[in-house]
Amino acid sequence: MKILIKAGAVAALCVYLMILTKMILFKYMSFPEIISHFTFKTEGAYWNQNNFIPFKTILYYLFIADINTNIRIENLVGNIIGFMPLGFLLPIISKKFYSLKRVAFAAFFLSSTFEIIQIIFKFGSFDVDDLILNTVGGIAGCLPVFLFLRVYKKNQGFANRIAN
Repeated sequence: MKILIKAGAVAALCVYLMILTKMILFKYMSFPEIISHFTFKTEGAYWNQNNFIPFKTILYYLFIADINTNIRIENLVGNIIGFMPLGFLLPIISKKFYSLKRVAFAAFFLSSTFEIIQIIFKFGSFDVDDLILNTVGGIAGCLPVFLFLRVYKKNQGFANRIAN
């Protein structure tokens, strides 16, 4: 049974990563447009729209931006929700991810990979706040699993004490 759960979680992780890649890197592009963007040219508008200042975009959307509330929510909450499945699936797949630090690192690493790809291939712009929000999402996703494991272990111990 355990192997079926892990296999299902691995399959879900693969599907999730494909969907996440499409949503982050290719959300506004058709396949021919995707192919045409694989260049290493450094000119273009995207190179001027990067944000390397932590919390700049987050604060802008929360307090300064004069834009639709739906756009604010989509940008802030969307980055968090988008990485929650990663945090949820990793501890199910491997005990190596029973650590909050490891899940946070994995979410940060995956998010960094997407941000670097965006800046190199001009699929978007780099935003350090995306790294922050995505990492928070990965952490938030693992919390229900950790809570379940803690309750399960307590119940196991309780059941063992009753049986003895």
